[in-house]
Parts: sequence; structure tokens; C-alpha cells
Amino acid sequence: MNRSLLLTLALLLVQGISLAQLERKLADTDRATELTFHAPRHINLLTVEPLDKKVLHFAIMHTFGPVSGGLRNLYGLDNGANIQFSFEYAFDERFSLGASRSGRDKFYNLFGRYHLVKQTESGSVPISVSLMGAAGVNTADYGFLQEAAPTFSERSSFAGQLMVARKFSEKLSLQVSPMFAYFTEPLPAYLIEGEQQLYLGLGFSGKYKLTGKSSLTLQWIPNLNSDLRNNLGLGIDLEAGGHVFQLYFVTSQNLNEQYLLAGGNGSPGEEFRLGFNVNRIFASGRK
Repeated sequence: MNRSLLLTLALLLVQGISLAQLERKLADTDRATELTFHAPRHINLLTVEPLDKKVLHFAIMHTFGPVSGGLRNLYGLDNGANIQFSFEYAFDERFSLGASRSGRDKFYNLFGRYHLVKQTESGSVPISVSLMGAAGVNTADYGFLQEAAPTFSERSSFAGQLMVARKFSEKLSLQVSPMFAYFTEPLPAYLIEGEQQLYLGLGFSGKYKLTGKSSLTLQWIPNLNSDLRNNLGLGIDLEAGGHVFQLYFVTSQNLNEQYLLAGGNGSPGEEFRLGFNVNRIFASGRK
């Protein structure tokens, strides 16, 4: 009798251990997919790549003059850079707020990202979906204008972006980003042609991993409701020592979301510009 009882207890214990291991395996396979992109920014566009709770992302972004300037102008490096500093802090794994400042027009932007859906390794959730909203102001000095300088309201603009991405394999990730930019007043004629206030675009981002620490990258932003040329970018991402370096050629000198749509672009192959970003993550507390 005692032997039968011991055998029964042993079978129940083995079954319990097996079920626990199965539950752990199911939980592991249903975890969120990581590293869809190397950084929260991919060339110019924000991505679905989230930040961990209490983590700060700092990015320095640069674009130079057209490479068509040749060796005499060091392929655009002598023409000066448009530089943007960007900070983004994650309050939790889904929500983060950020601020940036671009050299062109001394443009300040406040933005936020919210991650609605995260792709899982099991495939139960096939895509990641995030939202971005931004509000910015142009603080350039327009004292040279004969008429009165624009007011704060007239300098203001807004942007929005829906980011839908999928990591198809360890090598390939793609993202599509319907986006808009709205200006409370049309941009001045010396910045762009036309008098639009609303600009619509469809951003495409792609990453193809070459090694564990490097990837080829692509950015394409067709304009949907204007005659402006489309934005095209080609580059490479490199992870090194806690940094992500992004080197690329792009057709626009602009860096903030509003001007990416409304600021104009050069012709691909003729007016490419060299650009690079430096991304760094800082943990400000324990998870």
C-alpha cells in the first residue's frame, strides 16, 4: 500500500514538473521580438523599437552639403552641417517622451511614442505597431523681413506617424509609416515652393543584417499630396561599444519630421548628402 502511494505521488510530481516546464516554454516563445531595428531612429525616421523603462536615448544627427560639390568642397563637408540633438525618456515599456533641436531654422520639437502592439516570437502577434506625435516651433530670426516677424502661432507645426513593422527573420526587418505634417501657416517661399499647410507622406524603412553588429539600411518617403521630390536614404548601421553609429547618404538636409515632408529634397544620385547619427542609451534606474 505504501509502495503504491509513493508511486502515485512520484507520478504526480513528474507530471507537475513537466507541465511547469511546458508553461515556461510557452511563455518564452510568446515573448516580444527584440531588435527589429538597431535603434529608436532609423536614418531620419522613428521606429517601433521601444526603450526599456527608465531608459534615456540620446541621438546626435548630422547632414552635410551635396556630395556633388566634389573634392574641392570635400563632398559636401565644407558646406556646413544641419545638426539635431534629440533626447527621449521611457516612462515604461510602452510610453516615452522626447525633445529635439535642429540647427536649420533653430527648430524645437516635442514628441512622444506609444507602442500599441509588439510582435511576438511565437507569431501570435505578427507585427509591431506604434504611434508618434510631435509639436514644434521655428525660432529663426526673421528680422530681415520687411513685414512683421511671424508670431509663435504662425511658427508652430505638428507631425504624426503610425509605424507598422515586422521582423521577418534575423536578417530582414521592414516598416511602413503613414505620416503627416501640418503647419499653422504655409512655409516661407525661400524654404519651399507652394503654400500648403498639410503634407502627407508614406515612409518606408528597411534593415538587412550583414553581421551581428552591422546592417544595410534604407529609407524612402514618397510625398502623397505635393509635387516635392521624395526623400531617399541609403546607409549602414554599426553597433560598437554601447553606441549605434548610422552612416548614410540622403536626399534631404532636414532632420525633424515636419521638414522631412515639407522641406524639399534633391534628385537621387545628383544631390545626395552625407549624414551620420550617433545613438546612445543611458539607464537611469533599475527595471
